[in-house]
Amino acid sequence: MTNKERKELAQWAVDFAQTKGASEVAASISNSRSVEIEVREQKVDKIKESTENGLYLQIYRDNKYSGHSTNNLKKKELEKFISEAVEATKYLTADEFRTLPDPGLYPSGDYSDLQLKDDNYNKVDPEKRLEIAMEIERLARAQSDKIISATGGYSDDYSESVRVHSNGFIGERVSTSFWAGAEVTVKDGDARPEGYHWGGARHFSEMPKPEELSQRAAQDALQRIGQTKINSGKYDMLVDNRTVARLLYMFVGPMSARSLQQKSSYLEGMLNQSIASPLLTVIDDPTIPKGFGSRHYNNEGLAAKKRVMIEKGVLKQYYVDNYYGKKLGMTPNGGYPSNVVFELGKRDKEAMTRDIKNGILVTSFNGGNSNGTTGDFSFGVSGFLIENGQIVKPVNEMNISGNAKEFWQQLAEVGNDAYAYSSMKCPTMLFTEIDFSGI
Repeated sequence: MTNKERKELAQWAVDFAQTKGASEVAASISNSRSVEIEVREQKVDKIKESTENGLYLQIYRDNKYSGHSTNNLKKKELEKFISEAVEATKYLTADEFRTLPDPGLYPSGDYSDLQLKDDNYNKVDPEKRLEIAMEIERLARAQSDKIISATGGYSDDYSESVRVHSNGFIGERVSTSFWAGAEVTVKDGDARPEGYHWGGARHFSEMPKPEELSQRAAQDALQRIGQTKINSGKYDMLVDNRTVARLLYMFVGPMSARSLQQKSSYLEGMLNQSIASPLLTVIDDPTIPKGFGSRHYNNEGLAAKKRVMIEKGVLKQYYVDNYYGKKLGMTPNGGYPSNVVFELGKRDKEAMTRDIKNGILVTSFNGGNSNGTTGDFSFGVSGFLIENGQIVKPVNEMNISGNAKEFWQQLAEVGNDAYAYSSMKCPTMLFTEIDFSGI
């Protein structure tokens, strides 16, 4: 089924639901194909291929709302499915805010090409996929005789979807992505430190090379040999660009309209007020070509637009979806992050390390949680002790805790090394005088 045929079927489903009593309807039809391969000791450990087709129908009937899904796309069966869905909706409780978005919030005009689809996707054959995973595993294992286990992996996906609303929105999307990487385990006495590295791209030709992926994964594991706790105290904290996104999620939940409406956000009432160091500027940009979070519209059909969320530490916008936006009297603007980018500094992680007298480079967060209502957080961390600008030894089983309101004011430097393999394009970040719990 082509996207043109999907649009025709989605439009038919919308029209049919309205003939059965629905006030408003949204229908989305998608098809996706994914492949996963894992190799261990040059033997195939896992091959998984899946294809999914489905219709998701959102029914609004006199301000009553329900969602329904099926993978049966034959019209005869859909007539019964839709009829029952509309009938069931009338028994729900009415909610005046349950309506489709204002059509004025939908995209207008021609879509620019975000280059999300690799036209050569079908030319990547099974042999090539397996070859990549095999090469990554072989190269990773060859990095050191201390490596006791290595896994090379490859995955890709192709997806097509359309969305049709009864009040005028029609959209379609086609995207591809390719990923590969390695996971490595090393021997360290009775301990078994692990490391990993994965990278990806929208286009196969732009994937990171097996050499980069295998070396980084092996290095990640080997550097952890000799991990130990160190004394509790205040340290400068340098957070690796691969890891810092975990800290940013302390903002994402509390910045949502849902959290605001439910009184579960420590950022309620903080619009246009300082919530972080002036060094922090966060931009949500869904228009980046080939971005992992790029889109013309979100899952409600709302037009995707570039917007500044935090400017020099000042909260400028919340993430507002249609339903909770209506409840709060706020204009919906997308509801959740797309590509998150930052105003970058001038130095990379290595240069920042050289100026740290007493600090810890955090390379992973190991459990913990953050409370979106109060801003309190506690995370287990591991990484490396830094003394006089030099990495001294690996550390683990450390813990940091505090409150986001104070923590983000302690941001002292933002790196210039935005992480490439994520929609959260975070740079390395330096925080001063952070409380670490250890011995």
